[in-house]
Amino acid sequence: ITNTEDNPIKFEDVQGIDESREELEEIVDFLKDPGKFERLGGEIPRGVLLMGEPGTGKTLLAKAIAGEAAVPFFSISGSDFVEMFVGVGASRVRDMFAQGKKHAPCIIFIDEIDAVGRSRGAGLGGGNDEREQTLNQLLVEMDGFEVNEGIIVVAATNRPDVLDHALLRPGRFDRHVVVPSPDIKGRENILKTHSKKIELDKKVSLNKIARGTPGFTGADLANLVNEAALWAARQDKETVDNDDFEYARDRVMMGAERRSLLISDEEKETTAYHEVGHALVAASIEEVDPVHKVSIIPRGRALGVTMLLPEEDRHSHNRRSLLGQITMTMGGRAAEHLVFKRFTTGASDDLKRATELARKMVCQWGMSEKLGPLTYTEDEGHVFLGRDLQQHTEFSNESMRMIDEEVLEILNSSYERAKSILKTYRKALESLALTLLEKETIDGENVLQVMEEFAPKTKK
Repeated sequence: ITNTEDNPIKFEDVQGIDESREELEEIVDFLKDPGKFERLGGEIPRGVLLMGEPGTGKTLLAKAIAGEAAVPFFSISGSDFVEMFVGVGASRVRDMFAQGKKHAPCIIFIDEIDAVGRSRGAGLGGGNDEREQTLNQLLVEMDGFEVNEGIIVVAATNRPDVLDHALLRPGRFDRHVVVPSPDIKGRENILKTHSKKIELDKKVSLNKIARGTPGFTGADLANLVNEAALWAARQDKETVDNDDFEYARDRVMMGAERRSLLISDEEKETTAYHEVGHALVAASIEEVDPVHKVSIIPRGRALGVTMLLPEEDRHSHNRRSLLGQITMTMGGRAAEHLVFKRFTTGASDDLKRATELARKMVCQWGMSEKLGPLTYTEDEGHVFLGRDLQQHTEFSNESMRMIDEEVLEILNSSYERAKSILKTYRKALESLALTLLEKETIDGENVLQVMEEFAPKTKK
């Protein structure tokens, strides 16, 4: 369970999470020169808890601390402590800390600590004695070594909400470091790091790829670069170009192409108008991100897709941008009705997403004029913690009726707005749908060109 001084990973290998990295550089300073902190009477944190979604780089950060400080690195998973035999987990904890004291200064890294560190007494059934014994032993051991002894416990979890409070108190895990998904600049730096291993075409814009991958973690981006390289190799190319990254991103986000799927001409035509409907509405509304491309190649469970390319990462939304998103989502259904005078099941995901957004506007974000700045959220109950087994609704039937009315009002007005835009650009809708049926994929620039060509002439 130990990786000693030959750990090659350094902080320069960790990109996209600069703030998290800076918080941990202090710990490296301590491991290199403990006396600097002791002289002023300061105490270094005994434990650091790294919190973040899977794939954000928590394990990589822990290895980088050990690599920078050139100290032994003991790594174990939380699930390794949990055994069917009573006492084994607690024994492993004792053994791990004994090894750590022998090799101090060192780092002990516990991955997925929520497997052993969940709140005690939270299970619905019995049989948690072994896990609780292991947790108790971990708490005792973390209290048992001296503050400046040189052992630092680093743990990682993507479920900090389920951890026992005794584990999180100062003196055990003093530092809580959030490891977020990277922003645009972070994603670009991560792509640069992973692209060093592959033969990259000079025309590839890593910034454009970073813009088109909001929410991607470091692991997702590593996978994206690998998929692009594999696809380029399959095409017998000398370098990895923009088309390979485009293919890889579509594959990662939506699944592999399903070209063998038999689709009737009628379905294909409906899908083309549906997707062009989304694209035209999106391109007409200023608050919606620019259209990147429209495709009717089936992927995963979708028969087609309209992909937007954000100019920047957004962390909050105003009412106008949310209404714009809902209107864009309704564009496909509006196009179907406008052209074919009927609806299909293809818009089911759109309706679900639009309804969710509208309901959040009314219930969570206080964006309803009728209901005012109140939140109407249901207590969802944490069955896995054994606290609640049923949902509790804390508002009246009258309020529920008003919520439904407000949600319906938002959806209906957004649908009418989408239909109005498509009526204005009816000729562009027809032209783009025919082009899409022929080419299967068109880019955002084509959409804008056709819109300009068929733009309604203003009366002088």
